[in-house]
Amino acid sequence: MASVSTYLNFPRTCAAAFEFYKGVFGTEYNSEINYYGGLPAGPGQPPMSDDDAKMIMNVQLPILGGHVLMGSDAVEGFGETFTPGNNVSLTLHPDTRADTDRLFAALGAGGTIHMPLADAFWGGYFGYLIDKFGTRWMFNCYAK
Repeated sequence: MASVSTYLNFPRTCAAAFEFYKGVFGTEYNSEINYYGGLPAGPGQPPMSDDDAKMIMNVQLPILGGHVLMGSDAVEGFGETFTPGNNVSLTLHPDTRADTDRLFAALGAGGTIHMPLADAFWGGYFGYLIDKFGTRWMFNCYAK
């Protein structure tokens, strides 16, 4: 079923933030927390520092009305820079790849594509863009 979630980035404080949110909402994570240390190394990629490997790559916490709050640490080694205001993205989880392609193309028109849609190592069809109005959109579709 298609859904929308909110994705937050933190300056190496994601774990503390999500423990706080977990207490506020009284809910439990709906999947295992993933860390940057679990990323497969890309060709020619330098080794990751121990500090970066311990940072959160993805955490998911249901909050209210079926809405899922997602988050990660902004790790400088991956080209991410935390700036207050750039730490919120809307994440679309379409039911089909066709819907994902259509929405990505429409929202990306006149915007900046940061990560084209592609199969990701976690099994999703993933992409990331900033639309022409500065809104950050992430796409993650599990349909094959």
